[in-house]
Amino acid sequence: MQELPIPPLEMRQTVGPTDPAAFDNPAGAPVFADLPDEAYRSVLDFGCGCGRLARQMIQQVPMPGSYLGFDLHPVMIRWCQENLTPAAPQFEFLHHDVHYPERNPGEGKPEVAPFPAEDGSRTLVVAWSVFTHLVEAHAEYYLSEVARVLADDGFFESTWFLFDKRHFPMMQDFQNALYINDVNPTNAVILDRAWLADAAARNGLAIVAANPPKVRGYHWLIRMAPLSAGLEPVELPVDEAPIDETVSTKAAPFEPDLSS
Repeated sequence: MQELPIPPLEMRQTVGPTDPAAFDNPAGAPVFADLPDEAYRSVLDFGCGCGRLARQMIQQVPMPGSYLGFDLHPVMIRWCQENLTPAAPQFEFLHHDVHYPERNPGEGKPEVAPFPAEDGSRTLVVAWSVFTHLVEAHAEYYLSEVARVLADDGFFESTWFLFDKRHFPMMQDFQNALYINDVNPTNAVILDRAWLADAAARNGLAIVAANPPKVRGYHWLIRMAPLSAGLEPVELPVDEAPIDETVSTKAAPFEPDLSS
């Protein structure tokens, strides 16, 4: 295999971690170590950015049978097409042409759009640092898309910011999200724990593994599977991680393994 380039610094800064090691997988280990090998038959990477996970999956042994990454950032998609697909032809990258002025400007774009995949066709769907930037209505829509494309034996790996709405009695029944930026709500979206479990069930999904953040209030690692798979759902544990005011979210480690 030809040597894989690392995305340029400006792209790494946009997606979060800048350390090239966060994009590398020299040992060839599965990116999600505790998933069965069959899960990598057909991968769909929602919000693939500049190919952090794609690059690691190209290096893993065995390599996924097929991979489709898509993102609303056209420049990053073009970089992946030019630098990753030549090394792994089964890795495809598409532009998700939805409304987002900062990264995908243009008039008349839809707020959301269907996944570029057929029903039940994907054994692994990944959304890393995506649902943390979706307003509630868009999160619900894309959960339905995950359920649509996920195979009966498939898994959905994702990250979320979560809070407990019971601690906010002023919130009404239809309000399930907190936002930190009144100019751009998608800067970070924190969704209610109970809402997430209910929304998953409404869309035929069950939460089957959950790791709370290592820093209080940061990313939860959530695994879902189709309800039809019959896997035992889990309750979300309490976030009892230490509070560390010195930690920058951009410097937080990338930890996809849900086995612990």
